[in-house]
Amino acid sequence: MSIPSLSFPGISQTLSTNPPLLFQRNFGLLWWSQLISQIGDGVTKLALLWFVYAVTGSPLQTTIIGILQTLPPILLGPFVGVFIDRFPKKIILISTDLVRALLIGLIPCLVSHEAFTVEYLYVLVFCNAIATSLFAPALFASIPFLVQKSELTAANALLQSTMSLGVIFGPLLSGMGIAFLNSQEVLCLNVLTYIGSAVCLLFVSISELTYPSGTFKDSITVYVQDLQEGVQFTFFRQPVIRLLIFTAGLYSFVISAFHTLLPVIGRNMLKLGPVEVGYLTSGVGVGLLLASVFLARADLGAVWQRIRLLGTTSLLTAVALWGLTGRTELPLSLLVALLFGMGSGVLTPIEWGIIQEISPPRLIGRVLALYGTLAMLAAIGGMTTFGWVAERFGESWSLIGMGMVLLLTSLVAFRISRQVQIRSQ
Repeated sequence: MSIPSLSFPGISQTLSTNPPLLFQRNFGLLWWSQLISQIGDGVTKLALLWFVYAVTGSPLQTTIIGILQTLPPILLGPFVGVFIDRFPKKIILISTDLVRALLIGLIPCLVSHEAFTVEYLYVLVFCNAIATSLFAPALFASIPFLVQKSELTAANALLQSTMSLGVIFGPLLSGMGIAFLNSQEVLCLNVLTYIGSAVCLLFVSISELTYPSGTFKDSITVYVQDLQEGVQFTFFRQPVIRLLIFTAGLYSFVISAFHTLLPVIGRNMLKLGPVEVGYLTSGVGVGLLLASVFLARADLGAVWQRIRLLGTTSLLTAVALWGLTGRTELPLSLLVALLFGMGSGVLTPIEWGIIQEISPPRLIGRVLALYGTLAMLAAIGGMTTFGWVAERFGESWSLIGMGMVLLLTSLVAFRISRQVQIRSQ
């Protein structure tokens, strides 16, 4: 079965006469909205963790924040996709920004310092995670309605760059705010970032198709049928998407574990101090940003060529991780962190672009939501598995195992690339 060349009503099909993406009014406003929102997320993450640890002094209670942020996307992911496909994406994006401003900004301002307990914060974090689980898939489901097909990968890469910039500047602003104020007041001020994001989105025009959502009486039946349709398309009718989800799961299995274990690897195996470990974390962020810039500017060719690039970067990242074992020199460690960031930064924009290109617009939300849910499940599995390996056998064996999974990812990507090339001829 060949990869279809789809022409969707309401989706921009303008040729290369378009200006650069960031200078296109709708996408430019969306990018600025996401940048502001990502910085807000970076501020929020550090302020939340700092508040919980400062109050409890318990690493376990601090990690509950991460668990609460992970559960809603996993539990609600498939149903979120149906919702996104049924309702205007612009309204969903603006609404979720305003809800996050309320939960993480306004409510902490209104609650007294004595009443603002850790348990109270856990409830806000869980509700905020529900809103965030809507925002991300709605954002990327909007891209095919804003740019032409040849610009999909570049658009995803530019949006990914806002994530790395948010990681760089969000915690910095949060740390400065905590030093001069306190965690609760930082959360109060952070309401401005989500409101700023919503204001940018107000002026974005998304020319999407609309579909009837059914009457109240039959809404449950309609939602179940929509979910079944999304699952059937993703896993049975479109083999390329199914295989891409498999490679994404393998990659997420490693990426999440590496990020989680990086401080442990730096301290125990590489014998680095906290400042040097910070350098490694920054190196991963810089590599991610460089990959985003490359993908935003490069002409990556046909689908099979893009998938082959995934295989190449997976192989190089595996070699880089193996090269880290037994190395204590900081420059070499920084180089590995940079290469890892670049490798991890290539996968998502390319795969999102392919999914956006070959999925019908009425299904795009469901496909992306299923993709994200399974990738997050794989991420949890990777953190658990390689954390156990590092504790039982040592950090070096954990890195070797991560490299083996990436090698498998590379082989799968090369095989998919070959199959797609043959079918498209």
